[in-house]
Amino acid sequence: MPPLGYYPLAMNKENLGVGCFEPTKKAEQYVLKVLRSGRLTYGPFIQRFERKFARAHDSKYAVMVNSGTSALRIAFACLKEVEGWKDGDEVLVPTITFVATVNTIISNGLKPVFVDVDPRTYNIDPKKIEEKITKRTRAIVPVHMMGQPCDMAPIMKLVKKHKLKVVEDSCETMFTKDRGQVVGSFGDISCFSTYIAHLIIAGVGGLAVTSNPKYAEVLRSLANHGRDNIYISIDDDDNKKGKLFKQIIARRFRFVRPGYSFRVTEFEGALGCAALETAPGMMKVRKRNGTYLTKHLKHLENYIQLPWFPAHSNHAFMMYPIVVQKGSGIDKQDLVNYLEERGIETRDLMPLINQPYLKKLYKLKESDYPVAEWINGNGFYIGCHQKIGLPELAYIVRTFSEYFKKWEKKHNVSAKKR
Repeated sequence: MPPLGYYPLAMNKENLGVGCFEPTKKAEQYVLKVLRSGRLTYGPFIQRFERKFARAHDSKYAVMVNSGTSALRIAFACLKEVEGWKDGDEVLVPTITFVATVNTIISNGLKPVFVDVDPRTYNIDPKKIEEKITKRTRAIVPVHMMGQPCDMAPIMKLVKKHKLKVVEDSCETMFTKDRGQVVGSFGDISCFSTYIAHLIIAGVGGLAVTSNPKYAEVLRSLANHGRDNIYISIDDDDNKKGKLFKQIIARRFRFVRPGYSFRVTEFEGALGCAALETAPGMMKVRKRNGTYLTKHLKHLENYIQLPWFPAHSNHAFMMYPIVVQKGSGIDKQDLVNYLEERGIETRDLMPLINQPYLKKLYKLKESDYPVAEWINGNGFYIGCHQKIGLPELAYIVRTFSEYFKKWEKKHNVSAKKR
């Protein structure tokens, strides 16, 4: 470990942001290959990325779309159509998640029902789920927050008992396991994001993953304007013999359901393929960074709660979440301002139920969800990505330590009382 006083004289603030993009030689080669091919629509790179990503998450099918939000949007639309859900049917969601989780439920005419989260993992609390289930409950959305899988065993037990569907919102978590099973393989449909601040980066993008062939068919149609799946790619024109070719000609401009234009280009597919090849190294560095921060910020645990995960799980550290401890006397906004002024970027820890439109629409009271209320007022996260090296980690630790040392001096608190 570098000494805590060692850090570059001129810190690169971009390296201390919450996300990064570092194009590899392979990414450049793949993108150049797309340019030279003259093929931008759905083609070999997107198809390869879909196959490999699905396989990495123990699933049979993946549909790449233009965002994780779009993946969620078509996931709920697919289940509503195939399973015969009605407007107003209910979907259980955690009180801490990015607003897209709820937006995509509402936009499909469904009703989100909020379940408070576990105070240590910030994921949906399995103990609080069953009391929220009604005759109109159709599904649950376990959101794997910040790189940490939900506690899936008790969730899946309730799913089986009440015959619910599962849409995993895994936009922040990839390649990570709970009790030996990889995220994305629990859900009827699972959704991922390849946006810039996430784990696999394709610029923009997302994937809806499933092992159900009917769902896969509907998902791909929905992402392509609701088109008849007989014609999704220009390659479908290549077979000029037999009855199938005549069917393609007759049906390639046929739309069988209301759909969306959620497609991506071969550029995103190329970037995704390149990123998959470096994913093991990326994951290793993120876990190293998360472990380092937890170890060297441990002396501040009376003031801030650090990431925790159970022995049956692990953590991808898409971000490094922190929550100011109750009764510590620390003002979260003062702390994040101090960090930001010194080049350490922060974000609020996914506040949801205090969002103005949701409070108005569903008459929400934060006090009804005490864990979320605490996190909303005291939670934030910092970057943990692979461009943050050991000197930057040491700088982060030093900056936190300096803040609390100054706070203790200002408030006449002895360090021994930590």
